[in-house]
Amino acid sequence: MLGHLGDSFLSRFEHSGNLSDVFEAISLQARVVDLTPVEHGNLPIALSDLANTLRCRFNYTGEISDLDAAISAETRAMDLAPDGHVYRPSLLSNLGVSYMIHFEQTGNSSDWEHALSALGQAVHLTPEGHTNLPGRLTNLGNLYLRQFERTDDLGDVAESISLQTRAVNLTPGGHADLPVRLMNLGSSYFCRFERTDNLADVEESMSLQTRAIGLTPEGHAKLPGMLMNLGNSYLCRFERMGNLADIAESISLHTRAVGLAPDGHVDLPVMLTNLGGSYRRQFRRTGDLGDVAESISLGTRAIGLMPEGHANLPTMLTNLGTSYFCRFQRTGDSGDIVEAISLQTRAIGLTPEGHADLPGMLINLAGSFLGRFERTVNLLDINEAISVGSRAVDLTPTGHADRHDYLSNLGICFQSRFELTHDPSDLSQAISAHNQSVNFTPDSHAGLPMRLNNLASSLLCRFQHFGDLGDVTEAIAVQTRVVGLAPEGHALLPGWHSDLGNTYAQLFARTSDPNDVTQAINHFRKAVCLTPEMHANLPNTLNGLALAWHQYYVSSGHQDHLNEAISNFKCAAFCTSGSPRHRLRGATQWARLCTLYPEPLEVLTAFETAMNLLTLMAGLEETVRHRYAIIEGSGELAVEAAAVAIMLGAHEKGLEWLEQGRCLVWGQQSQLRTPLDELKAQNEPLANRVMEVSGLLEGLGSSRQHSSADKSFAGKVTLEDEALKHSQLASEWDRLLERVRAIPGFESFLQPLRCAALLQHLPRSGPVVVLNVHRVRCDAIVLRAGSHDLQHIPLPRFTLQKAKQYRRMFAVQLQRHGLRVQCVGPTVDSESVTGRAAGQYRRKTEEDSTVHSIVKGLWDEVVKPILDVLGFPKRGNDMIHLLPRIWWCPTGPLSFLPLHAAGIYRGEGAENISDYAVSSYTTTVTSLTQRVKNDFLTGERVSGLFLTCQPVVPHFGAIHGTKEEVRDIHKGATALGVRSLSLEGDAVTPEKCLEYMEEYSSIHLACHGFQDTSDILRSRFLFHKGPLPLSSIMQKNLMNADLAYLSACQTSAGQETLADEVVHLAAGMLAAGYHRVVSTMWEIGDGHAPQVASDFYQYLWKHRPEGSGSRFDGSLSAYALHYATQELRGRLDNTDRSLLAWMPFVHYGY
Repeated sequence: MLGHLGDSFLSRFEHSGNLSDVFEAISLQARVVDLTPVEHGNLPIALSDLANTLRCRFNYTGEISDLDAAISAETRAMDLAPDGHVYRPSLLSNLGVSYMIHFEQTGNSSDWEHALSALGQAVHLTPEGHTNLPGRLTNLGNLYLRQFERTDDLGDVAESISLQTRAVNLTPGGHADLPVRLMNLGSSYFCRFERTDNLADVEESMSLQTRAIGLTPEGHAKLPGMLMNLGNSYLCRFERMGNLADIAESISLHTRAVGLAPDGHVDLPVMLTNLGGSYRRQFRRTGDLGDVAESISLGTRAIGLMPEGHANLPTMLTNLGTSYFCRFQRTGDSGDIVEAISLQTRAIGLTPEGHADLPGMLINLAGSFLGRFERTVNLLDINEAISVGSRAVDLTPTGHADRHDYLSNLGICFQSRFELTHDPSDLSQAISAHNQSVNFTPDSHAGLPMRLNNLASSLLCRFQHFGDLGDVTEAIAVQTRVVGLAPEGHALLPGWHSDLGNTYAQLFARTSDPNDVTQAINHFRKAVCLTPEMHANLPNTLNGLALAWHQYYVSSGHQDHLNEAISNFKCAAFCTSGSPRHRLRGATQWARLCTLYPEPLEVLTAFETAMNLLTLMAGLEETVRHRYAIIEGSGELAVEAAAVAIMLGAHEKGLEWLEQGRCLVWGQQSQLRTPLDELKAQNEPLANRVMEVSGLLEGLGSSRQHSSADKSFAGKVTLEDEALKHSQLASEWDRLLERVRAIPGFESFLQPLRCAALLQHLPRSGPVVVLNVHRVRCDAIVLRAGSHDLQHIPLPRFTLQKAKQYRRMFAVQLQRHGLRVQCVGPTVDSESVTGRAAGQYRRKTEEDSTVHSIVKGLWDEVVKPILDVLGFPKRGNDMIHLLPRIWWCPTGPLSFLPLHAAGIYRGEGAENISDYAVSSYTTTVTSLTQRVKNDFLTGERVSGLFLTCQPVVPHFGAIHGTKEEVRDIHKGATALGVRSLSLEGDAVTPEKCLEYMEEYSSIHLACHGFQDTSDILRSRFLFHKGPLPLSSIMQKNLMNADLAYLSACQTSAGQETLADEVVHLAAGMLAAGYHRVVSTMWEIGDGHAPQVASDFYQYLWKHRPEGSGSRFDGSLSAYALHYATQELRGRLDNTDRSLLAWMPFVHYGY
């Protein structure tokens, strides 16, 4: 009686899905098992019934413990049923089904082997004509299908179809199990279609599935799963044929399936994922953002319902990642692409080798890396895209339906890398991959237009680099076919028209045929008309149209053509979506074209737009290293904008743009360290969160690695999770700034300073001189404390060409005298290294006057005209304390020239800048004003001087003079009672040095310096026990930092391609918190460096304020360095070599 009642509850559950029924059935059946004696013949049946119900509950809830209990019960039943037992085939079949389901969850091959053994025996023991034979054939067919899904072996799916066809044929019409068997056979055909792309298979699948649903009554527990399978078949046919009716039917069926599945149903996460996938496919075709938003929502809900460790979790993660990627392509939101890569990397990390879904997951990840590369132009991203894309192709057998897509995607990656690196092998591989993809794609395939367009793109790329007209002609023919094949309303049609327009524009540049540029304009116009507002591609399409109009204008000279170009560049600049890089391109071209017929207001508006977009280009979600890479190509924009503003009389605006657009990265780092006392007084919780997020952003920006740095997928998952966290923090930072700026009085919080604000906190001891050097004009802008106006000083005798010439001449002189201005790496011959640079020191004694002529040119053309306007009197060397200070803030090539040493050093009229002022440099006016505003008396607890020398470093020449240097300084400090600590060589590690930098306000580093031009944060000081990189210093919050004396070489040498970013160790030390830095522009000799250091500190000791006690005060460091270099100059003669001995020492900061 209990058993029958349990069966009744189970039957009702199968039709209603009411979970309480299955719990009641299990309870009753467990009592039956407990009450049945071991020797009773019905015990195996009772155990099998219990196992069957446990399996039903597992199918609903996904609790693996139910499946384990079912296998345990069925194994016990088998032990009680010896060979020949009438129920043994049935028991074997049930046990095989349980193992098969366990295999689906775990992917464990032993589960599959147990299942195959049990199900194979069950079929073998079942005679022909037996009523249970069709069901057992179906189970065995399902097992082969599951194996095929993991191995991709066509033999497995063929066996599945054979077994299930036999099962259907043996099942009489009207049988209750016929719908399920039809559905299973349909699923096998569907899986084979996915592998072979044979349309007959998907048609057969849909026919069988539709018949099965027609035979299934409403309310049946299996109906949702059947609807889901049929929806998947419609989806696949849509992807093959491109018929929108198929995707609409797929969404309808999936929606119905989800609606029929009760909460807690084991298949609900899969149903949600499939529905989300259909919405994503529809979005790709129609471009409706609502579709992709629904896809993300459904995918997120599905993952939330899926337990950790479930076999379907990787597929769901990669599908959700793909949805985020699709939205990124449409909107350009960088947060979406980081989320996509994080999800897809995690999915691959959870997928075992050999899994049939792995290649698809890899190619999706490759696409996401490619998408991020197109946004950031980070070489590491495109390298990673090619790596994982190549792996996807290698894992996909020839003849697989997806291989053509994978090849096409891989071809795009190779082409993208070629466009960055110009390696011909990449372009060859791109064209080869695209040709293979197109050649194996049927004419009726919905993916053919995309694959053809990719091939045309690679042909155009080859034409651009090698000039064969045959390539561009073929590209146009292929792209014309593409737009002809694309159905109206296709989401990619605007992009294909844009690509065809670009190809015609490239042809026009070669042929000057007006018909070509007219065609280009027509296709770009179609693209613009078809592109939805807010689409990420719209700025780039508008730029293409504008460029075509400009080409036409250059050829025709018609003002209307120029007006069209300006109008479209302007539209691109004002787009509110899309890559900042493309919008910046539009704004920059708009501004430059406006200068041809200057209307002051529009020119200034255009450059204002460009400058605002420049700051968006290198967002805080990027690492410091990559931010430099991003802005490297736009480094001269601020200088150009300032030159135009000055030309139009907008001096204040010119200065503001220089401040906004130069030293972007250091400025960002400085913002993250802004004191928040005023904000705390208004909203302490908000200020605390701003402080917390800023610290996290600074740390990730300085230390985060790209995922390609780790070869293991577990490591890649961790690094991409860090990238996601970085992106989320950057987004939160933007939201925090909005909240702060909404508070009255904080509207300009962390905004670029306006001119009036810059003038409020200037040093009172002398002016700041900003030097703007551009091909249009060269100017000085002077800022003085107490003045509300800027002073503009034109420099008509100086030009950008002269600055570059002086820079080249100076580099030649340094080379002639064996002095290095940039490090290239350690030298093997350590004996030849006598200076404090990580490079070879070449002795040469040639004399000429070129150094004299350079500094004289700087004097006559730049410095003296400024001093004349400033009205500084000339004073003698014995009156240093009466000299005013002057802060130089140069741009472009002038950043690499010794303005602080400009002068005439021979003849009766000899004079130089040191006769008039004490020179310092500042990276920006803003950074100087921050130091003036936050000038403080260091607390006695931390005020002091830490000194270290590192005379012997492996692979570099010994610099024994550093020992006496630090010993003499320490001796002088001790004699005066100044708090100081001196450690040499092995006595201090880089890590310990960082601790001392927090404990002492000032530091003196006497060691080798190494400037890494490929990654400024890897620039380092070389210790006996390893390097001290700038990145480690930057991660410290040196709240009490005062003076850093860098008695090492090239600590302010800079990088020519990033002249206006001031990329060197001295600037890094300022960004780390030091108020003032003494550094060197090129290699210094081991003999002169100790003399300069000794004289420097002697000046500070002599001029210590009374009552200083143990404090160390670096406020007079600029005067001290002026004194020390003049003392060295006085000991030397007047040759070029002697000038180069004292000139490299420079002072930065306040």
